[in-house]
Amino acid sequence: MHWSKSALAALAAAGLAALPAAAQQAPPAPASRFVVVLDAAHGGSDPGGRLGSGQPEKAATLALSVRLRSLLAARGIAVVTTRESDATIDSNRRAAIANYAAAQVCLSLHASDSGSGAHLFVSSLAPVQATRFAAWKTAQAAWVTRSLALAGVLNSALLHGGMNVTLDRTTLPTVDSMTCPAVAVEVAPERGPDGQITAEPDDPAYQARVAGAVAAAVLEFRTEARQP
Repeated sequence: MHWSKSALAALAAAGLAALPAAAQQAPPAPASRFVVVLDAAHGGSDPGGRLGSGQPEKAATLALSVRLRSLLAARGIAVVTTRESDATIDSNRRAAIANYAAAQVCLSLHASDSGSGAHLFVSSLAPVQATRFAAWKTAQAAWVTRSLALAGVLNSALLHGGMNVTLDRTTLPTVDSMTCPAVAVEVAPERGPDGQITAEPDDPAYQARVAGAVAAAVLEFRTEARQP
């Protein structure tokens, strides 16, 4: 049987009309994957500083990384860690892991026996326009503005959690090579009104509070990043 072009067009139209509405629509584009890199500083042959509890910094940063990974994963966020054990990893390898993961957030985790509360550090590099090929040791320059925004969200969440917060900018050998919003988070002892230490950086309850505030900040940053 020979069908005219007009008949074929009418048949096609009728067939499409009979399909469910969902079948006539193009599938929605998948949401971009939001990846967070947690970089537990030190490890292996590099113990870091010695905390007031007597424990090395490397143990406190790994414990905090494990807590944060659990909280973020439970909220549907993809997490990449630079180390899962007491391993020695140099700064170039840490940055390479973050860059390869195409992270939207990187948190370089540290601990200190001086100061109080949380110290947030952003790279001191001057902001520049992004280029196709960035110099390794200054790649963060194209992301400094976003890193400052991330630090602001972290600051608000930590303050809301009742913690003292100090913000600063400095040279950060690991962060300076990263191509993503990145902030170094250093947990210092918690102190009472009299300045006496009430919790060391490796205290489980204190770490749980810090991790909860940081996780809340990451969720807020993700929401802001997805807004048109």
